[in-house]
Formats: sequence, structure tokens, C-alpha cells
Amino acid sequence: MPKNKLQRFAELKTFSNVHEFLFTDRNESFNLKGKWNSEYFKNSNPIVLELGCGKGEYSNGLATKYPTKNFIGVDIKGARLWRGSKNAQEQKLSNVSFLRTSIEFIEGCFEKDEVDEIWITFPDPQPNKERKRLTHPLFLNRYKNILKPNGILHLKTDSAEFYEFTLEVIADNKITLLDSTSNLYGDSDPKREEVKSIKTHYEKLFTAKGKKITYLRFHL
Repeated sequence: MPKNKLQRFAELKTFSNVHEFLFTDRNESFNLKGKWNSEYFKNSNPIVLELGCGKGEYSNGLATKYPTKNFIGVDIKGARLWRGSKNAQEQKLSNVSFLRTSIEFIEGCFEKDEVDEIWITFPDPQPNKERKRLTHPLFLNRYKNILKPNGILHLKTDSAEFYEFTLEVIADNKITLLDSTSNLYGDSDPKREEVKSIKTHYEKLFTAKGKKITYLRFHL
């Protein structure tokens, strides 16, 4: 591992806005489960997760845009979270935190009905591994156990295959679809302007190349 990456991992463990729940912790009780509002954010504002947050661009963008909501970026890659948490500190964002864990362990980190909303932004489309897709029913059942009733899920992806797969999952499982578009930046629907207002680095690259971005909003 490169020296600077090792330094970042070491520094990450000192950041007060970063928490960990790793494979070695999976049989233990996570200290903030059911207590994110009371013990970390110190308020009763809605909690919004970004799953697979990468460098935290979307989590930080949402936290800036919505100061009366609490945001938690979730990713397993420590080097990526270092960048997101560092940026959050530099921007003095007190309503965003980062959680280093595998999404398979998400139920170990949040109590039932603790989460109001989930964003899944540009996930790995897993072309040959449907069960690993973050909108596979296996994952949706995990989210259902931590989301409040009628909690909202958002999906933004450049993968037409992932988008169509998720539409099939929604239809097959009688999930309530609230909005969908196969070309987010190709329509002028005013209700989607809010979804367009934050772009990740890769999203900007994709759109600059003329690649279509898809969007879904639904609740379980």
C-alpha cells in the first residue's frame, strides 16, 4: 500500500466525523445504532444515507443544500472516505458524517425506522452479479428494516442495464414507483431540477461526453 494511503488510513481513525463498523465488528453492537440523532448529531432532524458515497461529493453537497437534515455517507473504501470527511471538515459541515462499513452490514449500524431517506448514486452496476447490485431485493429488504414507513429511495446511475434491472425489481415486488426517467438531463421537468442540482465529478464527466443519466425515486 502506498505510503500516503497508509497515512490517510491512520488519519481517518482520528476524524470525529468518521465511524467504522467492519467485518471484525459484525458480531458486536455498534455504538451509534439507534442513537445517531441523540448522541452524534444532537438533534432530531431527518437522517439521509448515501450508499457507496465514494469521496462524499454528493453527501457533502446535500448537507450544504439541506442544513436541517443529517447526512451519512457510507462506503467501505477508507481512502475515499478520507477525502469526503476532510472536505466536510474544511467546509465546517456539522450535519454530515461518514460510516466505513460494508452495505451488507447496514442493519447493524441503524435501528428500525431510524433512516428517512436513502440515495444510491452511481453504484457499481455489477454486470455479472445481480445479487450484488444495491437495488437487488436482498439489499432492499435490508433497507426496509432501517427505513421509516414510506421512506424514500433515490437511484442515479449512468448504467441503462442497472436502471432497467431496478425497474423490473420494482414491478416484480409491487414497490411504489414515484418518479423515473431514462434521460435526466434530456428533459425539462421542473420537479427534477432539484435532483440535477448536485453533480459528482464522474457525473460531470459522463454528461460532458453526452452519456445519459437515469434517475428513479421509489419507496418500499
